[in-house]
Amino acid sequence: MRSLLDFTPDYVRSFERYVPSRPDPVLMRQFGVTHLFRLNNNENALGPPPLAQEAIASFPPERGAIYPSGDAYDLRQALALRFGKSPEQFLVGNGSCEVISAVIRAFCGPGDTIVTADKTFAVYEWVAQFSGIEARLVPLVNQALSPAAMLAAVTERTKIVFVCNPNNPTGSWWNRVTLERFLTALDGRSLVVLDEAYCEFLDDPDYPDGMEVIERHDNVLVFRTFSKMYGLAGFRIGYLYGSREAVDIVRRTHIAYSVNSLGQIAAAAALSDDAGHIAATRRMVDNAKRALRGLFDAMGLEYVCGAGNFIMVRTPLSDTLLYRKLMREGVMVRTMTGFRYPNWIRVSLAEEPAMEAFAKALPKALEHA
Repeated sequence: MRSLLDFTPDYVRSFERYVPSRPDPVLMRQFGVTHLFRLNNNENALGPPPLAQEAIASFPPERGAIYPSGDAYDLRQALALRFGKSPEQFLVGNGSCEVISAVIRAFCGPGDTIVTADKTFAVYEWVAQFSGIEARLVPLVNQALSPAAMLAAVTERTKIVFVCNPNNPTGSWWNRVTLERFLTALDGRSLVVLDEAYCEFLDDPDYPDGMEVIERHDNVLVFRTFSKMYGLAGFRIGYLYGSREAVDIVRRTHIAYSVNSLGQIAAAAALSDDAGHIAATRRMVDNAKRALRGLFDAMGLEYVCGAGNFIMVRTPLSDTLLYRKLMREGVMVRTMTGFRYPNWIRVSLAEEPAMEAFAKALPKALEHA
């Protein structure tokens, strides 16, 4: 009798699966703590905007028996109204990870490659690998994506270049001039995906709005999400913006009905009520950045802190060991070995009690390092 592995492609066999963290109650029992500050997933500690919270609370239970809009019709209308675009230029997915998969399926086939950074959001690389597509990884330069190195990695087989802007986990970002020069030099030889998951955390006129860039470069696609700034990570709402032609092609590979009804409603409500929420979140993040920079400076620790609601710090012991030590203090961080940053941790920036708990736990955990 043949083994199941005999039916499995080599590129799936060789892929290491992602292991999510356990639920909070399980972790608290495991590490013997009565509270847990989750600072590992860059969630928004303020939660969703008020109108989104109201929409969630007022969702009629009987609607749970009805299938959602198969193409997120109302949410696409809300996105179009908000950004002054056509609804047909938006595709909504079950988180940006599903949208990444749809784009790779739509444009890549056997023998094709993608180009991305070696230290960036790992899902681009993962989806390519378990789809049998080669991912060409370009090293960062000074903790930032290098336009020259990414251009050099593009070949006639390259279908997509993924640019995380701002980059997760370093927070570096390309300004308007840098991006325009890159796109001009690429000259349409590949698609360029601008992943703007953290764009709302930036308030800088030099930051390039991908939706505006598409008006000059129709080989560009833009990803955004409601998981970070909008505090809707639990509902898994990500979206793609591009030319009508590009979105129509991606839609052919996209699974209809994958986005739940309540998430669609909450996201539309969040868009209509975000000015105060964005301002409050930016204040929270700025305060937390100042506090942790001061902590790391005082401890003599190297750190990287750019745009986004996170900061990355290098520590004198293994990130996995430090993770366990911090968990015993009720603080959860992201280990960075998987991002190819061994002995670094990433800390989500949150409200004062969580930052104080981390600031108290870190020196204790490193006391004898």
